[in-house]
Amino acid sequence: MEDRLPWKHVMIVGATGLVGHEIAKLSLRSPEVKEVSVFVRRPTLLRPFDDRRILKEHIVDFERIDDWAKLLTGDTLYSALSTTAKVAGSKDAQYKVDYQYQWDIAHAARQNGCRTYVLISASGADADSPFFYLRTKGELEKDVAVLDFPLLRILQPGLLQGDRPAPRLGEIIADKVLSRIEKVVPKFLFPLKLKPIPAETVAHAAVQAASKPHAGSLKFGPADLWPLAANDNT
Repeated sequence: MEDRLPWKHVMIVGATGLVGHEIAKLSLRSPEVKEVSVFVRRPTLLRPFDDRRILKEHIVDFERIDDWAKLLTGDTLYSALSTTAKVAGSKDAQYKVDYQYQWDIAHAARQNGCRTYVLISASGADADSPFFYLRTKGELEKDVAVLDFPLLRILQPGLLQGDRPAPRLGEIIADKVLSRIEKVVPKFLFPLKLKPIPAETVAHAAVQAASKPHAGSLKFGPADLWPLAANDNT
């Protein structure tokens, strides 16, 4: 069996976010990809990267997926939606973004014949976690598994690095603290799972994970993403 799967039509949810945007850029320049469909609530900044004119940008209402579910016809779906209660306005609103919208889209895509699903989750995701954010991510991981994608890939990155339109104070502080610790602690004592990871690195790992032909489900923790990304030649 081939070491990499060929792609034709890539779909991305969350293309205006840190990781989703980087996945879209990689997909647009990959010779294996013939079409890139992004599903967003507002226009992206991806046109300058679309040299081959293969980008289809769909401005959609995630509350009304039945109106556009028929558009989810690609062979690979990357799901990278994520928010916070502060940005969303409430925990209920956050749950819609972090769980409901993504599950609805994955369900529709699978019904339309999508075979590969790559979920950008979070380190520590656990359906039984006492923490709302990690519990929500864990519930999504568990529930998309029942959709029976022939190839299911779940990535659990730790603290993300990148230029956010609206920087999150907690992440800025954590990034600075961990970065300083990394500088003074020997590498063998500083586990990769604690190291802040650039969104671009996660995107490379996601593309590499999607290309693996192993049937069934594969999960990649925060320490797995660095070597996985290093193998990507996209």
